[in-house]
Amino acid sequence: MPVLSRYICAESQSVRFGFLINVTTILAMNNGQDESEFEISLVRDDLIFRFYRRIGLIPKEGLGIVRRAIFFAVLTWLPLVLWAYLSGTAIQDRIDEPLLRHFGIHARFLVAIPLLIFGEGLMHKVITKLIPYFYTSGLIRADQRSLFKQALQNTLSLRDSSMPWVAISAIVFTTVALQPPYQEMHELIWANTGTPTAFNLGFGGWWMLFVSRPIFVALCWVSLWRLALLFVLFKRIADLDLELVPTHPDRAGGLGFLEKIPLAFSLCVFAISLVLASRLAHEVVYHGLQVQSLKLLTVVFLIVIVLLFLSPLLVFFPKLSAAKRKARLEYGALVGNHGRLVYKRWIRHEPITDESLLQAPEIGPVADALSLYEAVIQMRAAPIGKAAILSIALPAALPLIALFAIQVPIKETLLKILASLI
Repeated sequence: MPVLSRYICAESQSVRFGFLINVTTILAMNNGQDESEFEISLVRDDLIFRFYRRIGLIPKEGLGIVRRAIFFAVLTWLPLVLWAYLSGTAIQDRIDEPLLRHFGIHARFLVAIPLLIFGEGLMHKVITKLIPYFYTSGLIRADQRSLFKQALQNTLSLRDSSMPWVAISAIVFTTVALQPPYQEMHELIWANTGTPTAFNLGFGGWWMLFVSRPIFVALCWVSLWRLALLFVLFKRIADLDLELVPTHPDRAGGLGFLEKIPLAFSLCVFAISLVLASRLAHEVVYHGLQVQSLKLLTVVFLIVIVLLFLSPLLVFFPKLSAAKRKARLEYGALVGNHGRLVYKRWIRHEPITDESLLQAPEIGPVADALSLYEAVIQMRAAPIGKAAILSIALPAALPLIALFAIQVPIKETLLKILASLI
């Protein structure tokens, strides 16, 4: 029973003083180890990163985020604008739809491409900071340390492989090859140098088709590849024998810190949503499309984008679900035993031969014992909470809200909702 008493004390502290357990675990498990040995970047030192460094787009130190963002924005957007200006199709009234009116083009090349590149910096910062916490928090036991490092090394090997980049190149090439005939692409009306009946594409149109669009498509697929790489890493970690704490205050067995992971992809999500919303905005403003007809499209888009970018966290669902089912039985028995002893002493007035469970100072009264079981009941089956969902849903929704604001009085609607609540 003394062993049981100490066990109860430790578990009770995880509810009442969860942060103390984390600090103690860090001190015990880290053993002076440098956290940097567990850092992993999904961006640094992969094939495209090494290529950028070789041609000078990335300096010897750092990620070259600003340099690359400016370079690719200029490369994809400026030639279109210069050619359109010189040919009189940028802002003049010679044609019905000059380049200026095509919001999607400017949003894609002038805003979304830099956002995707800045997103790499955010991704690098968030993930390199959080991955070591698996070990320093005690989720990875000392005897699992080598397996954890092996999972990281395998992921790094996959990151540095050339095959994913061959696949991305093939996808981009296929996208270019299978794109509809340019005379049917509405976005290229401004690039027509002939008559409406004889469509002749000028330099700006060709540049957009074979330089600007492929670069944007490639950057989108690079972000998705890094999301897939994170999924693989988390799957390998989830396969380890994690030291989950069912009564942990984060309600995720100690995995609550992973709620910050979706933030790493928030700029990527915003860029994708911005391009979609800006293209639809052109149809609404200049072609009479009703935003009400876009409700289904936007809802489906939001659902898909949230599920896609939260998918790496879902790999912990089986592990957390199993831990919760087991803990409900274990803690149910523990609380039941405690309750029976209380009942015998104070209701039936029977003598108690072993009072170590009742005298455990940390478990305290019945109310504290019940808090252990309630903590288990409230445990989530995945480390996904409001913060994780909002990290993806909010940047995805903001451009779409702006789109609907073109025809729907968003401000007045929100004020009415607020007034009704007050």
